[in-house]
Amino acid sequence: MIFPCRLYRSNSAVRREGLQQVVRGNKYTVTDRLELKKGEKPTLKTIARLSGLAVPTVSRALNDAPDIKSATKVRVREIAEGIGYVPNRAGVRLRTGRTNVISLVLSTQHDLTNHTGSLISSIAGALQGTPFHMNVTPYFPNEDIMKPIRYIVETRSADAVILNQVAPNDERVRYLMDKNFPFVTHGRSLWCDQHPYYDFDNEIVGDRAMRKLADRGRRNILLIAPPRDQFYAKHTIDGCERAAKDLGIAITTHPTITSDFPRIPLTDEIADFLQKYPEIDGIICASTSSAMASVASLERIGRNLGEDIDVFAKEAVSILEWFRPGILTVFEDVTIAGDFVARAAMQAVKNPDAPPMQCLEKPVF
Repeated sequence: MIFPCRLYRSNSAVRREGLQQVVRGNKYTVTDRLELKKGEKPTLKTIARLSGLAVPTVSRALNDAPDIKSATKVRVREIAEGIGYVPNRAGVRLRTGRTNVISLVLSTQHDLTNHTGSLISSIAGALQGTPFHMNVTPYFPNEDIMKPIRYIVETRSADAVILNQVAPNDERVRYLMDKNFPFVTHGRSLWCDQHPYYDFDNEIVGDRAMRKLADRGRRNILLIAPPRDQFYAKHTIDGCERAAKDLGIAITTHPTITSDFPRIPLTDEIADFLQKYPEIDGIICASTSSAMASVASLERIGRNLGEDIDVFAKEAVSILEWFRPGILTVFEDVTIAGDFVARAAMQAVKNPDAPPMQCLEKPVF
């Protein structure tokens, strides 16, 4: 089931709205109620006493039960936070079979533009106020990519997994599908029709980037593509090549470097390529860091941004206009992605028989 991504509001926004309604209606005042008896520990019974609700209602509210009113959930969660209530995870697991943990599996490769930080923050924000918590499970480029996935599944240390940097024939996806373990991907796989995912339509990005450069009179374009082992590289290249054919202009994908290369070798390689092929008058970059490296390269060899050469880039953090105002950009809002995959993961855990939540975000130019 493909969802219209931008119709969603974050859980935090809904919570704030609900809390404001309760406060405006003077139904309760949290600060006047949060008093523990001497020696009393914060438990479900404590929350029940302070809220005037039954213990089962408190438990269901904390577990985001659909039959509990949102205002009641806000009330219970505020009291729980105010008295420092922390669920006993061992007890929760014994009662429900769940850990209430969603694990975000991430590479340890350095992120120059804080793309990863934005993703983590938005996932955490979407989980705030729910029974679920996030942990980050790292993996190293030189180790087996399956190692953290097998550990999570075999130890049941999380209820669901969120995968980033997805390959077309991703063995992690195949394994999780075979094990019937809840997961969501940030990016698509070859089996994306069968599992939850969020993706940005990079084929449209490639197409529109080419057309934008063609409108500015550019005829020989260099593409600094994403790493080829990630599916969005194929989407980006396909979009560029389709538009090039329609427009009758040339597109060359750099044969050795990718948009995720370290800055110094990336800058050197682009500068060498531009000197070898001086007819290049446009560059498309799949990341902010590769756009900055491209500008540094062309300035090093005496080319003029916006005059004899243009640079088009996709960015997830709006910094390129500060770096050089002449760079052409399209913005990918990672906070939307994080919010969506968090909610998709929760649904996969709570309602595994429901159609998987899926979203292909269309870029706005």
